[in-house]
Amino acid sequence: MAKFESSIRQIMYPQQSVYNMLSDLSNIERVKDHLPEDKVQDLTFDADSVSISIPPVGQITLRIIDRDEPKTIKFETEQSPVPFNLWIQLLPVTETTSKMKITIKAELNPFIKGMVSKPLQEGIEKLADMLTMIQYE
Repeated sequence: MAKFESSIRQIMYPQQSVYNMLSDLSNIERVKDHLPEDKVQDLTFDADSVSISIPPVGQITLRIIDRDEPKTIKFETEQSPVPFNLWIQLLPVTETTSKMKITIKAELNPFIKGMVSKPLQEGIEKLADMLTMIQYE
């Protein structure tokens, strides 16, 4: 099992506000205009799942499989070239700020791991960057 983790990011909003936004994927509507069109295409979502096409990776569909309010949101792939689990961990720093880390675990054979490790790590860092820029309130 290969494990990839983002660096820990500060978010200038309370833990509960961040959790409330991220645990309901229909909130993507509020931020979808900020997603890079050249990197993310065919975005569809509902409260529990999100599906995107990422050139040259292909179609990826993630579904929330567990919510541990206000600390953790766990996702699992329903459709992906490489099956994986992803979870977002949230911890309070103060009453008005929190910190976040994203983790991906995937079953990768050594050949595939060599090809996808760098893009996966870069992708998880970009996702973490994007999540720090959202207005959660």
